Amino acid sequence: MTDPWVALEPGADPGERVRALRRAHETFTAAGTVPRPVRTVVADSWRRSARAGVGPDGAASVELSDGDLGAYRAEHPLAAVMPLFRELMGTFAADGEHLLAVCDAHGRLLWVEGHPATRRKAGRMNFVPGARWAESAVGTNAPGTAVAVDRPVQVFAAEHFIRRVQPWTCAAAPVHDPRTGRVLGAVDITGGDGLAHPHSLGFVQAVARAAESHLALLAPHRPHADTPQLTALGRDEALLCGGGRRTRLSRRHSEILVLLAGHPEGLSGDELLCALYADESVTPVTLRAELARLRGVLGPRLLASRPYRLTVPVTSDAAVVERRLAAGSVTGAAAAYAGPLLPASQAPAVVRIRERLADEVRAALIARGDPDLLADWVHAAWGEEDLDAWRALAAARPTAAVRARLAALEAELAAPAGWERAGGSAGTGHPAVRAGQATAWAGQATARAGHSTARPGHPAGQAPGGAAPDPGRTPTARNLRAT
Repeated sequence: MTDPWVALEPGADPGERVRALRRAHETFTAAGTVPRPVRTVVADSWRRSARAGVGPDGAASVELSDGDLGAYRAEHPLAAVMPLFRELMGTFAADGEHLLAVCDAHGRLLWVEGHPATRRKAGRMNFVPGARWAESAVGTNAPGTAVAVDRPVQVFAAEHFIRRVQPWTCAAAPVHDPRTGRVLGAVDITGGDGLAHPHSLGFVQAVARAAESHLALLAPHRPHADTPQLTALGRDEALLCGGGRRTRLSRRHSEILVLLAGHPEGLSGDELLCALYADESVTPVTLRAELARLRGVLGPRLLASRPYRLTVPVTSDAAVVERRLAAGSVTGAAAAYAGPLLPASQAPAVVRIRERLADEVRAALIARGDPDLLADWVHAAWGEEDLDAWRALAAARPTAAVRARLAALEAELAAPAGWERAGGSAGTGHPAVRAGQATAWAGQATARAGHSTARPGHPAGQAPGGAAPDPGRTPTARNLRAT
């Protein structure tokens, strides 16, 4: 099977597959061995179910009664996205005689909606609001297993551990808190064999991602109003916003602010000199002059010396990405990653931070294997030649266009030594952001944007009407945003 997360490939005979799975299920319940053609995700789930003491003739129990269920649902974070779930899935569920179900992180069903006849039929196996459908309680099932493995899951017919559930097919995807990465629950579509199609798995995955994006909009991360905000991703000249001011910094001042924001304890003159200048002939006098100019831009109260440090916390967009990655919120990190950090900068410390952050984001995306997030990455300017990301996308979504692009990149990588493409860079597929690639990208963007720059004290660069143009923002082929 090409995709181990899809239960039934197009063109496969559902009846034949059901018979083979029933024989395999009987073998497992009798002897504890898992024969072919059981998928690995299902075999692992069967083993976890057996270890949890679930019997193949068991049933789900109702844990939340009407009164408790209503109060619990009202306070649950997924209540805020139920209108979105109904909008995206309600008609599909009703027209197809399916059910839309939403569970919490413990596998308890909070909402079960859809076709009335299908709801009555599902009620006979306690697939009802308030019932606990955790994998540890009722064995392999899409919402419970999706929560258990934190992956979108499709479960077809006799892949269900409990026999009374085996006439059903379902697909579910976990929904995460966009700020912390914590699993909030799962959204599920349940019905007959018609759901045993790759599209149903992709459908619930897209709905889950839409819910995460909606939650992020409802409760965005907002630092204290007085905390200055530094925006440095995807642009050569950082923006500093705070105190009612919006200041575009020069490239050197941008580098200094990025480094000091990441070192609240401060940096000595020697440390800052080494971090900013690869040229060892640059003297401390040059650095002190640059810092004096920066102090004039920021004001005397924000920048202190001995060591050089910011007197108030400054939150950067790069730090937001790092926090979300640390919390396991890959979707949130991808949404916040607007491009390489100060892509034209050659300051040694900035280059290291830029490459580390890009590598961490791409590694998280590849590990997650979400085809939509991977597609956003490889279609952005900084990821279009990322061979590993293209390979991950080809594994998750092997369309003809993706396979063709991957083949072209692999051919470039296999080209004879010294071969160069028209752009002057040898075929790579190496990590998405390298100093040279970022610089070339930024240089092209700057050429397109022109040379009109407006900074404090330089009004000549202002646009008509007094508005300053913003060449600091580096254009991208496609902004990386989770939808």
